[in-house]
Amino acid sequence: MSNENKGFFSVRSMVFMAIFAALICIAGPVAVPLPGGLVPISLGTFAIYLTGALLGGKRGTMSVVVYIMLGVVGLPVFTGFMGGFAKVLGPTGGYIIGYIPLVLITGLFADMPSKKHWTMPVGMVLGTAVLYAFGTAWFMIMSGSGLVPALVNCVVPFLIGDAIKIVLTVVIAVPLKSRLNAVLQGNSRKGLYK
Repeated sequence: MSNENKGFFSVRSMVFMAIFAALICIAGPVAVPLPGGLVPISLGTFAIYLTGALLGGKRGTMSVVVYIMLGVVGLPVFTGFMGGFAKVLGPTGGYIIGYIPLVLITGLFADMPSKKHWTMPVGMVLGTAVLYAFGTAWFMIMSGSGLVPALVNCVVPFLIGDAIKIVLTVVIAVPLKSRLNAVLQGNSRKGLYK
């Protein structure tokens, strides 16, 4: 029985968790501007979707926790190249904390032993709904905003962008998932050259 099955992560798993935490740190602050002055699409949630889809629930969640901790201690890894505990405690901090249930739910659905690929996007949609709910409730409490203004400012502008990111993640993750699993389980030759 491997160390991971006993509750500990293997060295190989920790390496991949660190790689994906770094990926989130790189993508998190970046936003792609849209024409017409529309709200820009943040690459942070895309990196979170990809992390959950490829690493699964446990490993993906640990990667996101590491990312958040790095931001809390001051590294500029949050949106707008910001960091620090004040960002997490601010009006949009609920969305940062909401990354944890987002990646966990995405990963749990991606881990389901099914040959059908519908589980992956379903997990992302459900995780995004929890992210929106948690982040919006936090925003309302911290800003004193009502529900409708909070939804208009914090959810509606991101619906199309998040839908696009979910589709892109599925396109990327579906062919890579089984190969990465083989590498994580030690069957690197099978995983890379399958």
